Amino acid sequence: MPANRSSARLSTAPARLARLAALLILPALAAAAGAQSAAPGSGAQDYSAAERIIFMTEHLGTLQPPQTLAYRFSRRGSLEPGFEDKVTLRLSPTAAGTCCNGAADFLSAERRLTLPEVEDARANPVILYFLEHDVRDMSRLTKGQQNHFRKRIRMAIYQGAKVEERALEYLGRPISARQVLIDPYQDDPNRARFEQYADKQYVFWLSDEVPGGVFGLATRMNAAQAGAEPLMVEEMYLDGATPPDLAALAR
Repeated sequence: MPANRSSARLSTAPARLARLAALLILPALAAAAGAQSAAPGSGAQDYSAAERIIFMTEHLGTLQPPQTLAYRFSRRGSLEPGFEDKVTLRLSPTAAGTCCNGAADFLSAERRLTLPEVEDARANPVILYFLEHDVRDMSRLTKGQQNHFRKRIRMAIYQGAKVEERALEYLGRPISARQVLIDPYQDDPNRARFEQYADKQYVFWLSDEVPGGVFGLATRMNAAQAGAEPLMVEEMYLDGATPPDLAALAR
């Protein structure tokens, strides 16, 4: 996959959290965010519950930098060879001494994805890094435009997400989490161009009871034949997290 060599640093003060998503992985979100953030009572739509959970919650608010968060990453399925790798998020103090500036080592060797440092991050930037990896991979697989996949993810988080509470396990103890599930390509007008990959689900698990607020993220491309091995499953979990059963979420 091509690497983004940009050295830009991105600011994520609370009023600009959603705009970070626009700058880094979701360009179409900027216009939507502007329309949704009008003053209360104006009649304009607000952010969706899923947007608030994923992009606007201060996941890093209780951390004391410097600190490093480690995530396990894996790929499996019938489409391509699987692998296991890791993602490391390094958190350092801002100029004001607060938490946090974030920089990531996202995968390794030839799979490594180089991405900008995120300044003054409140939401966990590992979410944006995971989605940027996914967008580039979808473009590679389908030869489609990255912006198309960014737009579909943004739209699904805004208006098509399913949000529910889940009981999960971290470091051997039960925790409460919010699960957000989206199907960005189910009603995509262009899905015929990449039908093989269009039956794809994205799942986010967020919890205040784990460091950095992100328990894990996953994507699953189901095969056309019922009961067949998935085409591709990618999962990223915080070290210490017990992975949920993704098969139970499959349609």
